[in-house]
Amino acid sequence: MRYNLIRKMDIADGPGVRVSIFMQGCAFHCKNCFNTETWDFNGGKEFTNDTINEVLDLCNQGHIKGLSILGGEPLHPNNIEGTTKLAKAFKEKYPEKNLWVWSGFKFDEDLQGKEVLNYIDVLVDGQYKDELHDFTLKWRGSSNQRVIDVQKSLKENKIVYAVD
Repeated sequence: MRYNLIRKMDIADGPGVRVSIFMQGCAFHCKNCFNTETWDFNGGKEFTNDTINEVLDLCNQGHIKGLSILGGEPLHPNNIEGTTKLAKAFKEKYPEKNLWVWSGFKFDEDLQGKEVLNYIDVLVDGQYKDELHDFTLKWRGSSNQRVIDVQKSLKENKIVYAVD
């Protein structure tokens, strides 16, 4: 597994000041994707335990409200194991901080039963659709994408949308 970039301070990908990691590799290739450099599964840098430790260390500051995991596609079969390992380590070390994940895979169609859901607070799901692009949307690029409160959704066994 590989990653493209780690942002030490990100204010665009979730609420508050956050650490963000962009995983490498995506098979969706959405039209007008904002992050085409993450499509190649062989690009970027190797994702290792040192990468996880670096992300956790960056999150160890009071002003950091959480971690955002984006891509590429962090929940692609090539990436989900590493994403799960990072998500679990993050929530174990920082249970009070929130974890946001962006994925083209759908919560209720593709991700049911995946361990990673146990650690995600908010999932922005669904592939970006250029024809549904809307600049007024918060945390997502197109109106088909959903901002889901994962833990409430799992508990209530139905999709519960996150409130900002």
